[in-house]
Amino acid sequence: MPFVELFVRKGSLDQARREEIGGRLVSEVMVAEGAPDTEAARAISWLVVNEVDAWFVGGKQLPADEKPKYVVRVGVPAGSMDDEKRRDIVQRVTKVLADSDDDPGRFAEATSAWVHINEVPEGNWGARGEIVRFEDIVEYVVTG
Repeated sequence: MPFVELFVRKGSLDQARREEIGGRLVSEVMVAEGAPDTEAARAISWLVVNEVDAWFVGGKQLPADEKPKYVVRVGVPAGSMDDEKRRDIVQRVTKVLADSDDDPGRFAEATSAWVHINEVPEGNWGARGEIVRFEDIVEYVVTG
């Protein structure tokens, strides 16, 4: 199940846009990942919004009035992804960001948003004070 982090410059998203993006990102990643749409799966599919004070590109701080740039980091258990799922995640995440933007065409450029998929190696995911393996996650989301 995904752990999604959205990085954006502080103040660049109004509340409506923030809720629109936040409400869709995890759901779209879950679809691409092939996760079941169960209460258990949703309960362990999280999104954290990180608003950063400064955003630099090429060594220069972006002006406050520049359109927001995004980094979306998606953490998933290793072994749960193939290239098709990775591609689907990148496309879905980019579409969520574009759909919420006043200028959706700018997301065709590499300068508006990056999506990083981090596959957490087996044995490096933990909950309840213990190591959680991929098979444990699958069992939990299927049986609750």
